[in-house]
Amino acid sequence: MAVTPDSEFTQGTSYSLPEYPFVEPPELRTGEACRYPVVVVGAGITGLTMACALARLGVPAVLLDEDNTVGMKGASSQGICYTQKSLEIFERLGIYERIAAKAVQWSVGRTFSGQDEVYSFDLRQQNNFGLSCQPPFMNIQQFYIEAYLVERIAELGSVDLRWSSRVTDFLPDDGLNTLTVQTPAGSYTLQADYVIDATGSHTPFHAWCGATMTSRRGDDLWCIVDVRFKHQPPAERHTWIEAPFNENLAVWQHRMADDVWRIDYQMAPDADPDEVSQEAQVRERLQRQFGDDVECEIVWVGPYAYRSQCLDQLRLGNVFFMGDAAKIVSPFGARGGNSGIADADNLAWKLAAVLKERAPPALLDSYNEERHEAAEQNVRITNRTARFLRPADGAERLFRDATIGLARQYPFARQLVNTGRMAVANSYTHSSVCGSTGGQSVQNVAFRWADGSSGAVNDLLAWASGDLLVLVFGHISAAASERLRQLASHAPVRCVQVLEAYGRPQALEHVIDPQGHLQGACHVFGHAWAVLRPDGYLAATGETVDGTLVQSIEHALGMK
Repeated sequence: MAVTPDSEFTQGTSYSLPEYPFVEPPELRTGEACRYPVVVVGAGITGLTMACALARLGVPAVLLDEDNTVGMKGASSQGICYTQKSLEIFERLGIYERIAAKAVQWSVGRTFSGQDEVYSFDLRQQNNFGLSCQPPFMNIQQFYIEAYLVERIAELGSVDLRWSSRVTDFLPDDGLNTLTVQTPAGSYTLQADYVIDATGSHTPFHAWCGATMTSRRGDDLWCIVDVRFKHQPPAERHTWIEAPFNENLAVWQHRMADDVWRIDYQMAPDADPDEVSQEAQVRERLQRQFGDDVECEIVWVGPYAYRSQCLDQLRLGNVFFMGDAAKIVSPFGARGGNSGIADADNLAWKLAAVLKERAPPALLDSYNEERHEAAEQNVRITNRTARFLRPADGAERLFRDATIGLARQYPFARQLVNTGRMAVANSYTHSSVCGSTGGQSVQNVAFRWADGSSGAVNDLLAWASGDLLVLVFGHISAAASERLRQLASHAPVRCVQVLEAYGRPQALEHVIDPQGHLQGACHVFGHAWAVLRPDGYLAATGETVDGTLVQSIEHALGMK
């Protein structure tokens, strides 16, 4: 595992996690409370993504974490499956190549009931995944990504990452937030204009801020096993609805980095979590699944009880909740950690725009509008999966049994088999800053620069440097060209003409879209324009460069 300079190592089971040193902050030396634009609390994958995104945009911030390492003590895999949208975000942040070099790619998923395969898919053959420069999914242990983010934050600067720093008290006052931080060298206070809570589901900020939530705890109990085999199974996602080797309960099987496999065994609701996690029982379960002669090393074992909860508001004052501090979803379809990554990507550019006075503070309200809608979608979808995997007696069980029976013979029924709808980028349908044609994610598709070299959407977003990106497809009249020039001189936007293979440019800034992939990714056809946000989402689309475009840009920046 790559680590930052000055890090030491603490041994987990079969892994070495980096251990970062505590550095005395200026507040302890001076006794004065310094004020920062942004303080992020929690250096898990969500908080680190947020800090890295702020650093990339040049926003000064402090990141506090009570631990001194990434991941969890004991080297549990935690999150393992990362979606195309998350990989596109990581590419923008500058860590994708490190992830790709370590991770396992997969696209084939197979679902079994008993001994029968009842459903399979290949994501490479699905149009909604095929055009991005990033693959549909990659599997890698969460602590690797967290370590890459720590490295990248150090490379970018702007963010002060403070380890062994636990927030023990919090006080909001007239928009200025005061945090009390406990460290090995004593306690101190600091102040922040904006606070990001990414400390997880047991966060104290819920009580400090008076947050309310809707929650649901089911009886679903699982035993999670990270294991390394001497002889590797196929590198595919296998799921069993009724596994004969697990008392006809569900099982998940994924390959991760380092030839480690993550296997999730569904347990009976009344099972003892400690007992089902004992090594003897785990080995017996593995032998039933892979044969008595299976040779393997158990890397980590732990019980897990699934639940779902969602805050009623993801913003309270100038405190923003994200990741597991905002919502908890069952990990079906990779909608947990990936949702937190998207939370961070959504808020970072908006905070940067407000702090740099490119947008009014009202823009920040759209974080709750957009990511609360996404959270509700993910909770609803994963709850449906949970009910399919552990149906209640009566109509739910009858439906599940009928679906499985039909799926063995009829293709139409295979779409009803629900072992986890794989996560895709959420759409924003209730956002005040997106037009009726906006709110959709744009894939990181390829195009050609004016000189013929290869480029991708993320390159355009990097060039825009936090501004909105206006893409104009096809011919641009002299009048439209002047309007775009005036627009770019008065608003935080960059304008680019997008040409067909043999089109003639009317703008200095232009790119070539020979196969129409960029236009298709923006969901427009013919002569049109699209306003693309720094998080890769469409704000709006239209046909004519006129007042509608100006209004769409005002809305995208929260200028109602």
